[in-house]
Amino acid sequence: MPSAIPSAAYRGDDALATLLTEAGTGRSPADVRALLAGVLAAPEGEEPDAWMVLVGETLPPALAEQLQALKALLAVEAPTVRPGPAQRLADLRAALKRRDLDGFIVPRGDEHQGEYVPPRAQRLGWLTGFTGSAGNAVVTARHAAIFVDGRYTLQVRSEVPADLYEYKHLVEDPLTDWIVTALPEGGRFGFDPWLHTIGWVEKTRATLERAGILLVACEDNPLDSVWQDQPPAPLTPAVPQDEAFAGESSADKRARLADELGQKGIAAAVLTQPDSIAWLLNIRGADVPCTPLPLSFAILSADASVELFLDPRKLAPQARAHLGNQVRVRPVEEFGPALDAAARGSARVLADPACTSAWIVDRLHLAGARVERDADPCALPKACKNAAELAGTRAAHVRDGAALVRFLHWFSEEAPTGTLTELAVVERLLACRRENERFRGVSFDTIAGAGPNGAIVHYRVTPETDRRLEPGSLFLLDSGAQYLDGTTDVTRTLAVGDPDPAMAAEMCDRFTRVLKGHIALSSVRFPRGTTGSQLDVLARLPLWRAGLDYDHGTGHGVGSFLSVHEGPQRVSKVGNAVALQPGMILSNEPGYYKTGAYGIRIENLIVVRPVEPDGEGTGELSGAERPVLEFEPLTLVPIDRTLIERALLDDAEAAWIDAYHTRVRESLSPLLDEAPRRWLARATAPL
Repeated sequence: MPSAIPSAAYRGDDALATLLTEAGTGRSPADVRALLAGVLAAPEGEEPDAWMVLVGETLPPALAEQLQALKALLAVEAPTVRPGPAQRLADLRAALKRRDLDGFIVPRGDEHQGEYVPPRAQRLGWLTGFTGSAGNAVVTARHAAIFVDGRYTLQVRSEVPADLYEYKHLVEDPLTDWIVTALPEGGRFGFDPWLHTIGWVEKTRATLERAGILLVACEDNPLDSVWQDQPPAPLTPAVPQDEAFAGESSADKRARLADELGQKGIAAAVLTQPDSIAWLLNIRGADVPCTPLPLSFAILSADASVELFLDPRKLAPQARAHLGNQVRVRPVEEFGPALDAAARGSARVLADPACTSAWIVDRLHLAGARVERDADPCALPKACKNAAELAGTRAAHVRDGAALVRFLHWFSEEAPTGTLTELAVVERLLACRRENERFRGVSFDTIAGAGPNGAIVHYRVTPETDRRLEPGSLFLLDSGAQYLDGTTDVTRTLAVGDPDPAMAAEMCDRFTRVLKGHIALSSVRFPRGTTGSQLDVLARLPLWRAGLDYDHGTGHGVGSFLSVHEGPQRVSKVGNAVALQPGMILSNEPGYYKTGAYGIRIENLIVVRPVEPDGEGTGELSGAERPVLEFEPLTLVPIDRTLIERALLDDAEAAWIDAYHTRVRESLSPLLDEAPRRWLARATAPL
């Protein structure tokens, strides 16, 4: 959102020093410049001046004005001239040669294995130009390859030079097979132990050693040594999350989890997932795009105390007071010695092998710890939302639904003209959501796919790919928002005017089959102990009957003003052993994609709840032998009725749609002006 502070020219460091002294901040211009380097390495966010609290909680207007002016000045300073992709690759090869390495892997992930990484950790993008969210580059003295999954097979070819890198599939072309072919026996293959999990390292080491290749952990990252303008770590304020939204105090969470550790004889748990730490301590931040968290590590001890490792500059006095005496804040540089201390006396220390880097596990072993490999202790309680979190997410979905209806009303009038482009749609939807005072940004980059772009599952529009919405075509819109009280994620497939007669029958058939799968999953009842993978077939069956399918999961977990992609639960073909439990929020998003033509996806968020036939919430049915669960739809957005082939629906499915639309209309109408309210009434009329 635009700043309320007027822009002004920067008057120089001497003037700033005077203002800082007069305000009693204890900061120098050099301190502020260092702060701003980190601020500029973080996303701009919806509150671009929030960083000023790190200088002082109450700043005189003149000082605030100069701080803003200095930030603007530093933001436009000429960047270092970046070498071309061939030179970057050559520089990395030279660094490998100096380290006596025959090869090296550059992953997309960071030290936290997170979905979103800060600019400092975007090593794969810097080296190759690839901007996707998953992949690896492997570099040897004479060869290089980039490995991506099926989502990015088209994108990688447009971003990464074919004369420098071979294109490989992350699943179909095993990375270790390529390494074994590219390196001689006795070769030394390097990796950064901070950037790979212990599971990946052990599996890769075993495979390479069978081929006589040594996997070598690098003390420092060779790529960092040649990335001359590598940004600093991001620096944004860590802020308390209101307990009215969190539903439970951090002290109570810590006590509950610590008691569970103590019962298992575990002295401490190492937490490497920033969203787990944010949940445990009831804090939020803005270090990475789309997910409101501060990057950090933590150690939770069995006495309920926590050591929190992050840049102490992120904590304004209010945040320090919120954390309290049982949370000791330490700089990240002290994380290693703290692991040594946690391991003292051969203590049992828990680390999640799915997300803990090899560096951490190796350090614990070297210090004598008995490492217990088990799931992050925060993951399951974080996934099972409490009453306050559920109330917040329901409220957020009502407001989000009203914003979507305002957008859809506009879309219904503008799209048939043939003048809209994907970027224009993204901008309008963002503007509609920004009208909400609790809006804190998008929960992921909006997917706005017109026509054939809709068939690219994780398509991201750019000025180069921006496509006009052609009348008669389909438009796939997958978007979400972060609100202080909840996270949303919704996909709707929309007809742009009337469907093209030549394709209408096929498009409506496919749309209705996807809808039937969506309804089947949304309306199922299932016994406690059922996993999402056991339910996945329900969403696919209507497509399977026509010999069709889709190549992504049906549902992922969703956080509470946290990550839009949250575990441990999911709905997918891939086996998942985590049983669905009350309070878990998941997406329900079957789809169908015809390459080069169109894409279809229908997504609501749903929450697991006990079946309540008698209003007592027992989860029991008459005659049932065990508790029964069901899903409650959270998303409140109309489904495009013009694409529904009524003859393909049975009466129960049609009744589900009508009941859902009635709920949407009744929930959202009070929040709408007359014109969008009239549109909503038409859009939710009975089939």
